Amino acid sequence: MPRFFVTGVPENGKLTLRGEDAHHAGRVLRLREGECVTLCDGAGVDYSCVIETIDEGEVVCRVLEQMRSMAEPNTRVTLYMALPKGDKMELIVQKAVELGVHEIVPYLSKNCVSRPDKTEKKVVRWQKIADEAAKQCGRGILPRVAPVATVAEAIEQAAQCETALFFYENERETGLRDALVGGVGQTVSMLIGPEGGFDPREAEAAAQAGLKSVSLGPRILRCETAPIAALAAVMYAGGNM
Repeated sequence: MPRFFVTGVPENGKLTLRGEDAHHAGRVLRLREGECVTLCDGAGVDYSCVIETIDEGEVVCRVLEQMRSMAEPNTRVTLYMALPKGDKMELIVQKAVELGVHEIVPYLSKNCVSRPDKTEKKVVRWQKIADEAAKQCGRGILPRVAPVATVAEAIEQAAQCETALFFYENERETGLRDALVGGVGQTVSMLIGPEGGFDPREAEAAAQAGLKSVSLGPRILRCETAPIAALAAVMYAGGNM
C-alpha cells in the first residue's frame, strides 16, 4: 500500500497530501479516488485512509483507522558515522534507516579521507535519501541526518546514551556479542570510525568519556559495511529483528 508522511492531525476526519507528495500520488503512482493509502504523522502514528478527491496539487484522504506504527523499534539508536569518501554515505544512510536507526550524525575524524569544506548540501541530500528510505520501508518517523559534527562533539553526544558503543579496530578483548549479552538500553549510540581508522587520541577520548570499546570480529570490514553489521546486531539484541 502506498505510504506518505503528513504534518498535523486529521481535521474533520481527513488528511491532505500537497506539493510533491500529491504529485507523486496522482501523477506518478496514478492513484484514483477510492484507493487506499497509509499516511503517517512522522511521530509513530499511522492512518489507514481512502482517497476521496484528487485535484491539481492536492489529494484529500478520509481516515478509516488510526494505529501505532508497528515498524518502529523500541530501541532508539543514534549512528555517529565518520565521513567516508565518495558516495558511500548515501548507502550507509539508506540502509541504516531501513534497519531502524533514529538519527545519523556524520562527523569528521582526524583520519577521514574525505574532508569537504562545505557539507550543508550533502546533509540535505542525505536527509532526502533518509526520507525516501523511511517511506519505502514503512517507518513511523523520518530519521534525522544531523549537521556534520567534530569528533569531540560526536564523542560527547554519544556518551549520553544508556548503551554507548565505540567500534574500535584495535579492540582485541571485547566482541560485540559480549557487549550485548545483557541486552541494550532504550537509547544506544554507535561510534563508527573512518577508512583510515581512529587516531589513538580519539580512541582514548572515547574510552575516557565512557564509551565501551568493542570489536566487530577478526575480519576487516569496509567503512560502509561496519555500521550496517553493527546496527543489525544491536537491533537483534534489542528484540527488533
